[in-house]
Amino acid sequence: LALAGITTYGLLRSVFAPKPPEQPIAFSHKLHAGQLKIDCQYCHTAARRSTSAGLPSVERCMGCHKYIAVRKPEIRKLADYWEKKQPIPWVRIYRVPDFVYFSHKRHVRAGVRCQECHGPVQTMEAVYKYSSLEMGWCLNCHQQPVPKDEWAAKSPLGMDIYEKTRAPH
Repeated sequence: LALAGITTYGLLRSVFAPKPPEQPIAFSHKLHAGQLKIDCQYCHTAARRSTSAGLPSVERCMGCHKYIAVRKPEIRKLADYWEKKQPIPWVRIYRVPDFVYFSHKRHVRAGVRCQECHGPVQTMEAVYKYSSLEMGWCLNCHQQPVPKDEWAAKSPLGMDIYEKTRAPH
């Protein structure tokens, strides 16, 4: 019965996921973080040392894409930003109000996985706002954190144990 509930929740979440904003370049997190298993912090380099995770720079992307998939239309868009020495105007997905202090650095250093707040990014073609990040949502985690040794536990569907133990966001 519990597995049926998890399955239903997972299916509903994938069918009714919020629409992601249109980005200047169609970047696939499913490919990069999922299939290729590139760590989130490789692109979001500031996460371990700053309050903000930061958005990937053209230089970071071009480190690989000077050589890989260079003829694909989306990579050509990337190369255009590179050649013009312009930053990619990524559309932010998450923003907390100015009066809120949040530090990615503290959470990363405490061992909190990106997926705990941002959801199963490695399964998302385009990232959407998975969590509200409203105060009640954050307090729920701080008051009833999932033990670190359970974070890696997976269901047959690959959903984090976090999703099985928390109410839908």
